[in-house]
Amino acid sequence: MVLRHLRYFVAVADAGSLTLAAEQRLHTAQPSLSRQIRDLEYEVGAQLLARSVRGVELTPAGKAFLEHARLALDQAEAAVAAARRAAAPAKPSFALGFLTGQEMDWLPEAMQTLKDVLPDIEVTVSSGYSRTLAEALMRRKIDLAFLRPEPGMPDLEYRLVAEEPFVAVMPSDHRLAGREAVAIEDFRGETFLGMSETAPTVQAAIEAYLKRSGVVLKPAHKVDNLAMAMSLVASTRGVTLLPAYAKNFLPWSVTSRPLAGDPPTIDLVIGYNKTNASATLKLFLSRLDALIARCRTKRGSIPDRPRDGGPG
Repeated sequence: MVLRHLRYFVAVADAGSLTLAAEQRLHTAQPSLSRQIRDLEYEVGAQLLARSVRGVELTPAGKAFLEHARLALDQAEAAVAAARRAAAPAKPSFALGFLTGQEMDWLPEAMQTLKDVLPDIEVTVSSGYSRTLAEALMRRKIDLAFLRPEPGMPDLEYRLVAEEPFVAVMPSDHRLAGREAVAIEDFRGETFLGMSETAPTVQAAIEAYLKRSGVVLKPAHKVDNLAMAMSLVASTRGVTLLPAYAKNFLPWSVTSRPLAGDPPTIDLVIGYNKTNASATLKLFLSRLDALIARCRTKRGSIPDRPRDGGPG
């Protein structure tokens, strides 16, 4: 079995289409890709993909094979990287991940902490959904990430960085935008935008807050990410609840207000794999408290954005 067959199979499974996988991901002809898949199925001794009106679907055998194929490719990639490092030792490296948007607050201090430890270190930075970052930590694709505490990740260790309050988000000219603070009861009768399953921790925090407040709000739409939330708030004139860091992304047509009373909060944590024995990771963790203190001081010295004419 050759790795090329595994790469082709994973590409088709992810794309859900032989045509899309061939043209957009593998840059090969579809007939050639079909032959490679047939060769793989012959070697495995089971049909892995089935054609349907929606493209191709994984058979039960294909579903079982997919996870192992991904793991084999990850291991092969890690083996190549290890061999290259051994052949030509490179500078120390460290891979950081951020829940999209959090790098604005935390990346400068994280970089400074790493440079203080190892001035010549090479740092790679990525951002994405919290769940995606957690999976990358599990696979040792990244060393450390600023994310939400994701359930079902037993190999990950979390350390609390901050407790972020939720804020009310609405159009800039909304009737509630003139208030100093917004009570959750004020959302009754409004077009409410909920959170989808792509952010389960945020979704759970909002639902728990609504239940605690005794307020029933049926989401007219569910959002997947910050960009979608801003777009739907502006286009539907809806209201929603988002962690406070979302204020960094508000366009002129959208604003935010604090929640009255005791607002819900959501944890921002740093996560890392318990099996990661990186000396750089250990040094970074030993300086984490100082990093958090510096970031809190800087954020505390920055005034809130003005209410008139722009986002709050």
